[in-house]
Amino acid sequence: MSATVKSSALRRLGHILVLTLLGAVGFGADTVCAAETPTNSPPQFLAYYIRVFARAQKQFEAEPANNAVACEFARAAFDRGEFATNDTERASIAVQGIAACRTVLKRDPKCAPAHFYLGMNLGQLARTKMLGALPLVDEMEVAFKTARQLDEHFDFAGPDRCLGQLYLEAPGWPTSVGSKLKARSHLQRAAIIAPDYPENRLILAEAYLRWREIANARREMKALETLLPVSKTNFVGEAWASSWVDWESRQAKIEKKLPKTK
Repeated sequence: MSATVKSSALRRLGHILVLTLLGAVGFGADTVCAAETPTNSPPQFLAYYIRVFARAQKQFEAEPANNAVACEFARAAFDRGEFATNDTERASIAVQGIAACRTVLKRDPKCAPAHFYLGMNLGQLARTKMLGALPLVDEMEVAFKTARQLDEHFDFAGPDRCLGQLYLEAPGWPTSVGSKLKARSHLQRAAIIAPDYPENRLILAEAYLRWREIANARREMKALETLLPVSKTNFVGEAWASSWVDWESRQAKIEKKLPKTK
């Protein structure tokens, strides 16, 4: 499977988990607000992801021994889970994606996409739990670390991006794996590996804002403004529509929060 994935939902693992993780360790509403609640998945894209998931599921059922087909199904399961209407539906879809990945890894333990989408679907499953989410975080960390070792370029530096978000959003030691130092390292690395992917710049800018590093956040936004014209010609079509809604919303929020230059 190519490192350049041709279809993408929001791919924001850390923000998927933030409310679950904060709730699991008993943080209050003020902390949740400070951590920035995730952008709501636009419902107008649901029909598209239902079709994509159904098509991938049908192909997987027809070719269960095909690793590439299984990984594509796991990717579709994660994307479909983004638009689930309730936790029961989200968990059911995530479990299918997890099972597909584990089947692949039994045949090929060095399959980077299977490790990556295992981590992504574990994230969706964790989203449906409270205290039960914390053990899944450890599994996610292992899955993304392994994917990174095998192919750090996959999904536009997806392993580093997801590790960075995980360390950014999770509570710190001894409760969980959260670490500002690790988050910084992985988010910066993602921006180095895939500098032209808008998600990498946005997440890094959001992290800098959280850490009150205004000059660094402004630098990332300047880089984002430069790459957007090209990005809008590279990431096109129905597969990227939901991502652009999310990216543009977050760009506006960041710009609003940045202090005005004199």
